[in-house]
This record gives sequence, structure tokens and C-alpha cells, in this order.
Amino acid sequence: TDWLLPALAGFGTGILSAWGVGGGTLLLLLMTLFLGVDQTQAQGINLLYFLPTAGISLLEHRKNGYLDREVMRAAIPLGTLAALLRVGGDLGIAVFRKPFGVFLLWAGANMLLQKKK
Repeated sequence: TDWLLPALAGFGTGILSAWGVGGGTLLLLLMTLFLGVDQTQAQGINLLYFLPTAGISLLEHRKNGYLDREVMRAAIPLGTLAALLRVGGDLGIAVFRKPFGVFLLWAGANMLLQKKK
């Protein structure tokens, strides 16, 4: 039964990912805070988790007309460049810890304070 909690966490955050809520971020928090997984290992697991959930979500968003091509044209090249700089460069993980924490707090506050349309 050691697999049950991680399986439920993956299932629940997969549903949230499909809704565009950031299930991968929540999975990272669950793995590091409650399952005792090292942050670097959790990030690697999260990247593998992200591929199928993002692909399925992308197809659904495209089908429903939720993709903004202008935003994608601007965001994808810059996001790819940033990832290449991180992977190919000398930037250590410590550089990203505080900004990532600030981002998580900002994202959580936005979700809590967001008004329904």
C-alpha cells in the first residue's frame, strides 16, 4: 500500500493539471512536503509527469479554442531559451529556490483572491 498515496496524488493533480490549475506545482509540493522526496528528485519526477498531462490538456484546450497564438509565439521561444540557459549554463538550483518560492506564493494568492466571472 506504499504506492496508494503517491498514486492518489498523481491522479488528483492530473485532474487539476487538465483544468489548468498547475497540478505539477501541487505535485511538487506534495512530494517534498508529505512524501519525503528530495526537491531535485521531485522536480525530475514532475518533468516526466508533465509530459503526458500537458499533452492531453493541450489537445483539449486546442479543441475548445483556448490557445492564444500571439501569446504562444512570444512565450514559447523565451521559455525555451530560459530552459536552455538553465540546463546548459552554470546556473545552480540555489539561484531558483527563492524566486520559485515567491512565484508559488504569488500564484496561490492570485488563485485565492480571483473573482469568478
